[in-house]
Amino acid sequence: MQTLSNKDLKESAIEAIAKSQKYLISQQDAQGFWWAELESNVTITAETVLLHKIWGSEQGRNLDKVENYLRTEQRSHGGWELFYGDGGDLSTSVEAYMALKLLGVPQADPALVKAKDFIISRGGISKTRIFTKMHLALIGCYDWKGLPSIPPWVILLPDAFPFNIYEMSSWARGSTVPLLIVFDRKPVYNINPSINLHELYSEGFENVNYQLPRNSDWTDIFVNLDDLFKVGESLNFVPFRDEGIKASEKWILERQEATGDWGGIIPAMLNSMLGLKALDYDLSDPVIVRGLAALDRFVIETEDCYRVQPCISPVWDTALVMRSLVDSGMSNDNPHLVKAGEWLIEKQILDYGDWAVKNKQGKPGAWAFEFDNRFYPDVDDTAVVVMALCQVQLPNEDLKWEAIARAVAWISTMQCKAGGWAAFDLDNDQDWLNLLPYADLKAMIDPNTADVTARVLEMMGYVRKSVNLANQERVKKVDKSINSWQIFRALNYLRAEQETEGCWFGRWGVNYVYGTSGVLAALGQIASDSHQIAIKNGASWLGSCQNPDGGWGETCRSYNDPSLKGQGVSTASQTAWAIIGLIAAGEATGEFDWNQIDLGINYLVTSQRSLGDWYEAEFTGTGFPCHFYLKYHLYQQHFSLTALGRYLKAKTNYDH
Repeated sequence: MQTLSNKDLKESAIEAIAKSQKYLISQQDAQGFWWAELESNVTITAETVLLHKIWGSEQGRNLDKVENYLRTEQRSHGGWELFYGDGGDLSTSVEAYMALKLLGVPQADPALVKAKDFIISRGGISKTRIFTKMHLALIGCYDWKGLPSIPPWVILLPDAFPFNIYEMSSWARGSTVPLLIVFDRKPVYNINPSINLHELYSEGFENVNYQLPRNSDWTDIFVNLDDLFKVGESLNFVPFRDEGIKASEKWILERQEATGDWGGIIPAMLNSMLGLKALDYDLSDPVIVRGLAALDRFVIETEDCYRVQPCISPVWDTALVMRSLVDSGMSNDNPHLVKAGEWLIEKQILDYGDWAVKNKQGKPGAWAFEFDNRFYPDVDDTAVVVMALCQVQLPNEDLKWEAIARAVAWISTMQCKAGGWAAFDLDNDQDWLNLLPYADLKAMIDPNTADVTARVLEMMGYVRKSVNLANQERVKKVDKSINSWQIFRALNYLRAEQETEGCWFGRWGVNYVYGTSGVLAALGQIASDSHQIAIKNGASWLGSCQNPDGGWGETCRSYNDPSLKGQGVSTASQTAWAIIGLIAAGEATGEFDWNQIDLGINYLVTSQRSLGDWYEAEFTGTGFPCHFYLKYHLYQQHFSLTALGRYLKAKTNYDH
């Protein structure tokens, strides 16, 4: 990779900024928002195919194109991946294989032969995750007796009970409540074409052991309880069964958006449709019609491809693009920014959601990730939207600051007992739930994390600076929601979360590069004097991870193997995060390692494409660590622009 001189680098950065801004403006929707594809592994699409087969709703949907998509995503080893370059994943591969057979691909097809060899080499269906087995059980390709029992009376447990459905993370709750119905009914659907997957059992279909695995430790109590539940089912003795089913049905219906969505995520949407199917809802029922229409809006269809996104991210994308444009020098009253800011204000959620069950103090005023998601706004999105709005000048500033005031007040009530902030809920931290047989994704809770906590602190710093600059009563009242004790507790939490190497874990982005960058940006905003050592240690760690090409990268495998912290092929998004963190640290301490930063900027400007965009194949977003990863197609665009803009500003200030 070419290395530019200091003068050429600065000029190249200016040119790269202009090209990037032009590219991003060209991507803005006429309504004012930005929204790009959110990519995951192929299971989302495979499970959607299964759902349509179960409902008989294929007509008018070009599911035949899914075959080409799955063939394209199959790797040379025969399997399909959780994330780019992972070597293949068993459960993902089984679901892709299932979908191809559902689409009529014969077992003798070379792609399926190769996939079968891969799957058998990894242990076959019996070694797959619970949710893969559940989907197979729906069409008779696995036996329900090999799945854990989930008694429907769980939904009836009161909020004050030590465990209830609101102790599960929002995504687990939205996916599990419908499954209370499905796991109770244990339906097996006749589909066309009818398939079996006997060939994918490495031990032979007739030799399958359907007993839940035991760990030979105290956690086996959960397996023992499951055995008791199964005995109760066999004797038709399940207390409050009908009441639980009715309550689950009511819960599902109440949480469907007018647009048909449930929770804004495909697992909750698919499971809700499965739950209602198990209750014999008709395909023409308005609830089902809306639900199918909502699923269709998650589809990306091209001439030869049909794939499904796990979620859609317009609020998140819009706020982050706005920040990048302002950070890179665009006027804060630019019409494109004004339109985006006004669109965001319209999207503020003024209804109570599930968060209010545990948070009795908060009042509505947050933002969600998606177009429509009344019940599940989140702290991370809300904090980023607040910062984006702080950075722009809108025609109606009173309206803007009223929206910001509501959001900051809501966030202030969402601080967890440990001192940090979680994504969706308050004190959602009963880790024992991840030990249940049902919970093999280890994603049952939503505890406070360093990256979300850092975002809130960064937001508080932005708000306070905006208050000082504006010096107006309408702005000052926002600051009243932020108190020093909250900040003190959050800073203590971050100090405790810092790893011995100096880095921080990244829950929602891959991984330690993401977490460390976010914390450094926060500390630089709000605690630059009091946390000098922590900042320097974080910056030192980031510097130590720089690749020879000047960029930064980190593999998703670092979640499984912490020895891989900060290691991986360079990507534009992760390079941008590292630069953002190093600049924040430099501004906080007065100590810049310009050689490292310049090499990182050199990587960005020389890897930018002619249209002003960047490309990366790697997944740098995180759904569930170790189990589900995301590729945000705008991450490499707006984070790179933010890094370039902050670099140019810092370099100019330093030179002067």
